[in-house]
Amino acid sequence: MADTLEKKVIDALKSCYDPEIPVDIYELGLIYGLKVDKSGAVAVQMTLTAPNCPAAGSLPGEVEQKVRAVEGVTDVKLELVWDPPWGRERLSPAALVQLGLM
Repeated sequence: MADTLEKKVIDALKSCYDPEIPVDIYELGLIYGLKVDKSGAVAVQMTLTAPNCPAAGSLPGEVEQKVRAVEGVTDVKLELVWDPPWGRERLSPAALVQLGLM
C-alpha cells in the first residue's frame, strides 16, 4: 500500500509548479526527501530555487495541501530545507528537455 500511496503523492507533487519556471516541482528537483509510512503519514523535505523565491510564502502550503488531499494520506509533515542549495544539476532529464536545455 505504501508504494501505491507514494506514487499518488508523487503525482500530487507533479501538479505543483514553480511560478517562475514552467516545470513541476518534482521534475525540478525541489523535493529532497519523501517518506510514506504504512499508516499513511507522509514526510516531505523540499526546497525552493532560492531563499528569496517569490513562491516562498505560498508554494510550501500548496504542496502540503495537495499531498494532504491524496486519498489514503493520514498526516503530512513538510520541512523546508536549504542545504544543499538547489541548482540546475537537480533537474530531471524530463525537465532539461522541457526547458530546452538538453
